[in-house]
Amino acid sequence: MKLYWTETAREDLLSIRRYVAADNPTAAKQWIERLRGRARNAIHAPLAGRMVPELAREDIRELIEGNYRIVYKVSADRLVVLTVFEGHRQMPEKTVDDDPFRGRTGT
Repeated sequence: MKLYWTETAREDLLSIRRYVAADNPTAAKQWIERLRGRARNAIHAPLAGRMVPELAREDIRELIEGNYRIVYKVSADRLVVLTVFEGHRQMPEKTVDDDPFRGRTGT
């Protein structure tokens, strides 16, 4: 299984990093690595994340890391991180459509 990040998810990480770096640049780097590491670990047990309550879809899962939700889509050969956002917020609706592999077959 391979791990991919959508453009939205990459932008989310950049935004989080900028926000944390305003107070502590070292902590920002460490926090982003922690979020990325959590996503990397998900490829070993992709269905271990809970279904996103707002969507109730088997293929869209999430992990909670600190105050953040890492939302990803699972398929047979890949895990695609769709978005990363603060846990008190609702899932952004458009991010489910951000999967660059949507509608494709094969690799």
